[in-house]
Amino acid sequence: MTRTEKYVLASYKTGQYIGIAEDERNQMVLVQILAVKSHPWQGDLHHPKQADVPFFQERRALSYSERAWVPSHTVKEYQGELPTYQDSLRDALLQYIEKLKEDNSDWANRSLQCLYQLKKDYKLD
Repeated sequence: MTRTEKYVLASYKTGQYIGIAEDERNQMVLVQILAVKSHPWQGDLHHPKQADVPFFQERRALSYSERAWVPSHTVKEYQGELPTYQDSLRDALLQYIEKLKEDNSDWANRSLQCLYQLKKDYKLD
């Protein structure tokens, strides 16, 4: 990383990521993903926290060095140490799982099923 590059905290859909802002156009910022701050929510975004929907979507976190256009108003400078991508993904996923375990709703249970599958897919076991 060059000295002119700064880390940013950016929201993409329902996840939050640490990365590098590479470009800006039309109130959007192109961010290269370096770490996961919070894992994306599971389910139907048009019907949040509802399990009884036609398509309950499993949402993966953005991958390491993947680039995403995010709204500029969701981008803020990131202060702090940059964790490794794998450690940040594990921490974000486990925090989300622990939060959902406190919720006995059908939506939380379906979300947990998705997250346990993602944990295997991410090879975090």
